[in-house]
Amino acid sequence: MNRRKFIATSGIAALASAERAIPATTATRASSGPALMKLGDQTAPTNEVHLQYLARYGVRHICGYPPIADDRLYATVDELRSMTDLAGKYGISIDCIAPPFLASSYIDKEKHPAIMLAESPERDRDIEQLQILIRNCAQAGIPAIKYNMSILGVLRTGRTPGRGDALYSTWKLSEAHPPTPLTRAGVVSADAFWERITYFLDRVIPVASEYKIRMACHPQDPGVPPEGYQGVNRVLGTVEGLKKFIAIQESPWHGLNFCQGTISEDLENPGTEIFDVIRYFGTRKKIFNVHFRNIRGRRNNFVEVFPDEGDIDFVRAIRVYKEVGYPYMLMPDHVPRALNDPDSLQSFAFCYGYIRALIQSVNETS
Repeated sequence: MNRRKFIATSGIAALASAERAIPATTATRASSGPALMKLGDQTAPTNEVHLQYLARYGVRHICGYPPIADDRLYATVDELRSMTDLAGKYGISIDCIAPPFLASSYIDKEKHPAIMLAESPERDRDIEQLQILIRNCAQAGIPAIKYNMSILGVLRTGRTPGRGDALYSTWKLSEAHPPTPLTRAGVVSADAFWERITYFLDRVIPVASEYKIRMACHPQDPGVPPEGYQGVNRVLGTVEGLKKFIAIQESPWHGLNFCQGTISEDLENPGTEIFDVIRYFGTRKKIFNVHFRNIRGRRNNFVEVFPDEGDIDFVRAIRVYKEVGYPYMLMPDHVPRALNDPDSLQSFAFCYGYIRALIQSVNETS
């Protein structure tokens, strides 16, 4: 299922199992006040039926997908306001949007590839449309835009049986067989990729800074070996690459759609390493959204699991987000699939309840 389409243990019970794993200093810092983070969601479409579904499970903050007419790459102010008004009927706030391009897509299937292929003047026209979207979001009161800088899309090798009838998305580099040696992008070295990223940021972040719109970039999912995959060096597939990325533009409006799952996939020992990664970007106020999902495994070999059963201690993780004062959305992502839940609505509902309980629990222990 396309991750953007409409697509048992409680969080409270999980607290006891991980309490002893939290260093005393961290627990002390995390108890200084209420958590500011919010349960969020990024599933589409943003229509009445789906908004009712989200409201049913207590989701009050979402990434919206405005209807866009005429094949434009930006929504008009009226289109954005129509979406926010509809969401408001159900007490839901549009905290960010995703544009109709710069998705986590495979370049050979992407309708608007010019930015990632460094094709001018087409990329300049696409960037101009994103600049218009930034201005329109400011006028419509939408504070953030999330995007990807992807050539290879989301790489996976299949699905692994999980608990019950669940199926877990899986990546094993040793079993990966790309459909072609190269994509339409050809060989993209690290230097070439950084040039494309910098070209984009130099033209987009100043506009975002002027209009005070947070631009949240997703890491490349997953990381690949240094020599690349299908000829592409995924420079945003390592923690060091993400550190370099946030330093390219010195702006408080330039940061990350911090996919905890993807970043865990990029680590050798995610169960121990992820917390300091959260701290690094969180203390610098570079985390604008969180994809709060779990994995079992490590770099080059992992499965995506339910939040309560992976290698990352989510109780400890949410305490670290609280510790750094993270104030935005925690969103489920890449939930397990099941034959009897073809749109993954049950899996998402489980994740909403789990995240909501964790936020309530971390506040109860303040």
